[in-house]
Amino acid sequence: MIKIFIDLETTGTDVKKHSIHQIAGLIEINDKVVQEFDFKTAPHSKAICEPEAMRICKVTEDQIRGYNDMVVVHGQFIKMLSKYINRYDKKDKAYMIGFNNRSFDDVFLRSWFEQCSDMFFGSWFWSDSLDCLVLASQYLLDRRAEMPSFQLLRVATELGIEVDKDKVHDAVYDVSITRQIYRIVTGLEIEL
Repeated sequence: MIKIFIDLETTGTDVKKHSIHQIAGLIEINDKVVQEFDFKTAPHSKAICEPEAMRICKVTEDQIRGYNDMVVVHGQFIKMLSKYINRYDKKDKAYMIGFNNRSFDDVFLRSWFEQCSDMFFGSWFWSDSLDCLVLASQYLLDRRAEMPSFQLLRVATELGIEVDKDKVHDAVYDVSITRQIYRIVTGLEIEL
């Protein structure tokens, strides 16, 4: 079974106005990480870069506009996926796993594929991605009322995962935290 833990950083929160600038993740086969990735991609030309989003991600608009063109990065991303998935085999797909990905990352990534003139997102990923926010909601049901928020950092802290606040909102770091949350809430590891 192929699982792709993924996290995106974007120029804002509206898929119609904003764009991806970082795609990071871990590819796991049978519970073993076989590849880590971190793609920096220029946002599409009409994307608005919200100052707050840039501040949170510790990047500048000039910096991300200088990244490789999104079509080039998309090609690199597809080449990587092709090492593990046969897009022509309907039974060979990956589970995409993230934190709050069902309403955010999945939507942005699918839109990015379309912006790169690739309508075959579903050839790579099962449509029913796994969202650690939802999985953690069930796991933390009896503690949720005591938690002031349910963001990635807060959930990780509640589960005993050590978090470096200075690294949060870098997709590479966030995806490693997401994987740790997933492993705890699914019983693969024990909560500390």
